[in-house]
Formats: sequence, C-alpha cells, structure tokens
Amino acid sequence: MATKTAIERGDERSGKRQEPGGLQEFGGNAMSVWTNLTSFLSDVRAEMRKVVSPGWNDVKTTTFVVVVTVILFGVFFFTVDWVFRIGVNNLLNRLGGSQ
Repeated sequence: MATKTAIERGDERSGKRQEPGGLQEFGGNAMSVWTNLTSFLSDVRAEMRKVVSPGWNDVKTTTFVVVVTVILFGVFFFTVDWVFRIGVNNLLNRLGGSQ
C-alpha cells in the first residue's frame, strides 16, 4: 500500500517490503530458535513438577517382584537349556557324531 505523499506525487512503486538480507535472516532464525528452546524448557519444567516419587512400600514391593521374576526366568531358561542339551547330545550319540 502506498503512502499519502507517494500517492500525491504519483509514485507508482509497489508497497512491497524489502526481502531480508542474510544477517537479518540469521538473526530472525536465531531468535526463533531461542524462543522455541525457552518454550520447550518451560514445558519440561512444568511436566517435571507433575512427577511424583514412589513411596518406600512401593519401592520394596516392585523390587521384590523384579527379583522374584528374574529368579523364575533364570530357572526356566536353565531348565530349557538343560533339556535341549540332553536332547541334542542323545541325537548326536545316536547318529554317531559325538562320544
């Protein structure tokens, strides 16, 4: 849009804005990145305020469950490995491959 004096003088230049130069573009992008970063960190801080630490009884209970589960899986995999080892050894003995 032309200004009032440009209209009075009869200037027919377009009212386009000048494209930003390299330095202006860099400065604008840097400010945009900075704004996005500060917004992100603000959101992280707000979410971290919602985090609740578990109580001592919860910690003990979940630790017990994890230890028992690890022991059960260990026994299971030991048994499966033992059964397969015996099976493979018997198969190889029958085929005459292993003594």
